[in-house]
Parts: sequence; C-alpha cells; structure tokens
Amino acid sequence: MEHAPTWLTYGFLYLAAAVVAVPIARALGLGAIIGYLAAGIAIGPWGLGAVSNVQDILHFAEFGVVLMLFLVGLELQPSRLWSLRRPIFGLGTAQVLACTALLWLAAWACGVPWITALVAALGLALSSTAIALQTLAERNLMRTDSGQKAFSILLFQDVAAIPILALLPLLGAAALGAGAAHHAPADMALEAAKIVGVVAGIVLGGRLALRPLLRWIARSNTPEIFTAASLLLVVGIAYLMVLVGLSMALGAFLAGVLLADSEYRRELEADIEPFKGLLLGLFFMAVGMSIDFGVLLRSPGLMALVLVAFLAIKAVVIYLLARVTGTPYQERPVFTLLLAQGGEFAFVVFQAAATAGALPGETASLLIGAVALSMLLSPLLLVLMDRVLLRRYATLRTEVPADAEISEPQQAPVIIAGFGRYGQIVARTMLTQDIPTTVLDHSVEMLEVAHTFGYRVFYGDATRLELLRIAGAAQARILVVAVDDVEQSVKIAALARSHFPQLQVVARARNLAHWNALRDLGVEHVEREVFESSLKTARTVLELMGMPAEEALYVADRFRQHNVDLANRMYPHHKNREKFIAVARQGRQQLVEQMAKERADAKARAAQAQAEAEAGAPQQAHDAEKQQ
Repeated sequence: MEHAPTWLTYGFLYLAAAVVAVPIARALGLGAIIGYLAAGIAIGPWGLGAVSNVQDILHFAEFGVVLMLFLVGLELQPSRLWSLRRPIFGLGTAQVLACTALLWLAAWACGVPWITALVAALGLALSSTAIALQTLAERNLMRTDSGQKAFSILLFQDVAAIPILALLPLLGAAALGAGAAHHAPADMALEAAKIVGVVAGIVLGGRLALRPLLRWIARSNTPEIFTAASLLLVVGIAYLMVLVGLSMALGAFLAGVLLADSEYRRELEADIEPFKGLLLGLFFMAVGMSIDFGVLLRSPGLMALVLVAFLAIKAVVIYLLARVTGTPYQERPVFTLLLAQGGEFAFVVFQAAATAGALPGETASLLIGAVALSMLLSPLLLVLMDRVLLRRYATLRTEVPADAEISEPQQAPVIIAGFGRYGQIVARTMLTQDIPTTVLDHSVEMLEVAHTFGYRVFYGDATRLELLRIAGAAQARILVVAVDDVEQSVKIAALARSHFPQLQVVARARNLAHWNALRDLGVEHVEREVFESSLKTARTVLELMGMPAEEALYVADRFRQHNVDLANRMYPHHKNREKFIAVARQGRQQLVEQMAKERADAKARAAQAQAEAEAGAPQQAHDAEKQQ
C-alpha cells in the first residue's frame, strides 16, 4: 500500500487538530489561541507524537507573525507612526531596560553566572507580539491608550532584538574564555552599509515603485495574481531583511506603513488576512508542540520558579510603567498581562545563544520551556481575569451602576452604537421626544461621563454579534452607527446588514472613502460628520464678506445638493481610481461654471433693473410736477 506524502500527512494533522480544538475552546469561553496551543500539545512530541520536526514547523509558522505585522503596518500612516515615536523609543526602551536589569539582578543574586543571567534576562524581557496583538485586535483595544502603548513597546522589542542577537557571539566568546571576537572595521562598515541600503531600498521602493506595480497588476483583472503579488511583496521584503540579519517582521511592518496610504490597502488586507490567520494558528500550534515536558518533569520546581519569577518581575515593572504614564486603571491589568508573558523571539535568542556558547544547552531548554508555558498560561489567566478580577475591580474603582452591563435583552426601537460627540447629540434628540433608546459604548471613561450626566449607557463592544442580539437588534427598527473608528463602523454595519435585515442602519461617515465603504454594504442613510458644520462655516464666511444672508443660504444649499448628487455619481466608480477622479473633477468644474453663470445672470438682471429704474426716474419726476 502506498504511503501518503509527509506534507499531506502533516497538513491533515494540523487542520484536523485545529478544527476540533479551536471550536471546543471557543465553546468553553477560552478563546482561539488556547485551542491552537492545546491542539499543538495534543499532536506534538509529548502528546500523540504525530509530529516530531517542531523547530522546522516553528520557523515556517513564524511567517504568520510577519504577515500580521504587515497588516498592522497597513493601518498606520507614516504620520501616525511618527506621532508614536516617543512611546516607541521612550516607553519601549524603559520596558526592555528595566525588565532586563531586574531579571539579570534576580538571576545573579541566585548564583547564576552573570553571562548566563544576562542572556536569560535579555530573552525573557521580550513579549509575544503574536498573542498580544491578536488579543488586542479580538478585544477591540488597538485604538485605546493601553493598546497604543502595548503596540509601541512590542515594536521597539522587534527593533531591540537586532542588537541582542548581535551581542550573543560576543557573550558566547566571553563565556568560553576566548575573549572578545574580533571584527574588522571594514567588515562592520560593510554590514552597516548593507542594512542601510536594504532599508533605504524598501523605503524608496515603497514610495516610487510599489504603487505603479500594484496598479499594473490590478489592471490584469486576475484576482489570484494580485493575491500572489501581495504574498510575493511580503516574502520578498522578509527575504531581504534576513539577508542582512534584520527582523523579518520589522521589514514587513515597514512595508505595510509605506502602503498605508495606498488605494490598494483594502485589497491587500483582504488577500493576506486568510493566510495570516492560518499561519498564526499554525504558529500557536508549533508553540504548543515546542513545550519540552521532559525538562518540566526533570526539574518541575526549578521550572515553576523560573516561570513565576520572570512573570512576576515583568508584571511589576510593566504595571508601574502603565501607572507612571497615566494608562487608565481599567486597562492596566490586560496591558500588564499581555506584556509580562514571554515572546516568540525568545526562542530565537535562546537557540542562538546555545549555538554561540553563551547558554548551556540544558539551560536553554529550560528557558524555552518557561517561555512556552507563559504563552500557554497567559490566555488562561486572561480568561480568569475577565471572569473574576476585572469585574470586581471595575465595581470597586469606577462606581458604575450594576445596570451598566447588559444582562437582559433590551426592547428599545433605536440602538445607538457609540456615545461620543456624535452619538450624544442623537441620543439627546431622542430623549427630547421620549423615544426609548439603547446606547452602547466600549469606553469605560465615556461610561462614567454618561452616568455623571444621567444617561443610561451600556458597556459593550457593538462589533460583537451576541451583544447586538442582547441589545435588541432583532426587534429594533433603527441602528445608529456613531462610533469614531472607521473599521469598527464598517464591521458593525456589516453585522447589522447580514444578521438583522429589518434594521435600518443610519451611519456616520468620517470621509468619502468611509461613505463608499458603507454604501457597498447597502447602507443608504449615511451622513458625513463634518459636512453640515463645514457648510454652516462657509455661510458665515460669505455673510462676513458682505453677501446677504438669504443669498449665502442659497449658495450653501446649492452646494449641498450638488455635493450629494456628485457623491452618488462618483460612488459606482470608487474602485476605479482614474474614473473616480475624473468624475469628481468634472463635477466640481460643472458647479464652478454653473455658479459663475448664475452670478453673471444675477449681475445682468441687477444692471437691467437699475437701467430701467434710471430710465423711469425722469418720467416719475414729470408726473409728480403735473400733480402739483
């Protein structure tokens, strides 16, 4: 009987384990990450033993982290990334240095040789980018204060991993008594030039070549080729970064940032997202397989001590940093836990250290096991925190009424998602007309403000289908999507259109691109948030320039109607950039010409009226004299 190819056997095992374990974990309320980790343990060397080449799988699956960083970069325009430079280099530096120093001192105080202690501290100071960003995305926390700070620290850790790896051969030489390795200045200069050249090439290529190339590929109207080009882009940049000894994930992130303003951003996201999800799942499974239970069984006490000690030390440092930097206290527990765990890059650091002689092999296995166990325990601790600690913590610290959480289905005909400036005005208007309204907002600070002024707002993330059901979306008549974030807005509208067809969606749009995205979902009632206020400002300026109020109102109304009509004419072409721009320019020119013609006609009528008045003046004077 013919045997199946190895790749087919492994592919079947990975998919079968994931399909079984992840839904079970979800049903138990443990999350998908726990399901993947459990599946990896089950089929790994210490489970059924169906998979043995764990390290090869782990190296391949790390590409899921690379794709995730590329997608994160697509969400960050260069200007926004520049605005994060201080938390990246300030907060990131403080976290890495403080955690490394305390971990090194603790290990050294326990009698560990200083080189071994330093290498262990450098690796354990790093956190899991994959688990942290995945958890932040699932919980809709990326836009929060703690989410931005966590992202900044994780990005700095990716940068810091480069000098850490460069330091390991020197520490290995010192540990072996060989003295410091000699590096010729010419070799060092050449390596530096390679790094600068590759980074500069990525930046310049992203600015000058990538968009025309993607535009050329898109014109082929072959979706699978565009998908292949998307993957080739990420793989190629990762390959270039590896050639010069830099982080693949960092290179992919940089490429994503350079394409964040591109018109193909959404298409790139849609093409890469499925691969990212599958490879991240495989990565978590590989982490589960990599847990060396043999080391745990040989030294259970030492393993427990290392695990608890490094988690506790990092948690204290990170919590203090969160407190010093003013992170809202409700967000500190999750922020602390996500960054206290070990990271996937620690595997690379400890393996490289063992190869360089900076770590004994047994110690490297022990540390790798501790990091893997921390990555396994963190999602479990997060579930425990959700169910016990955070609820109690919030009750004690915020004094939010018990009815702030939706526990029973609501029956109001109107649901408002988002209680910011926009949602508040809509809610207040409904209140004046005694129209029952259910308001949802996932900001604890906004919840406190609402209750201070007497509004009843429920805490919750409207992008969750089960929350919309409890909020009464199946019976309500209208859903007002007033959230500030564009991605959340589109996701809420998509859920409503898919699962609650009777619900009329009235949405707030940040800009024309957001307006188009909502129209694609079939949302007919979309209002651009600054449109009316901008028109009112324009009317005021016209009046201050001397135009009569009635005429200024007429001009503003004409502009409003023309702009609405133009947006509807542009909408069918919003995926064809050239046609879209052409229609926009034509529409603007038409308005300018029409308004110019109306002004000319008005002047002509005024001149004619004045001439008639002047011609009739002598006759009126003569008639007056006759009467006298």
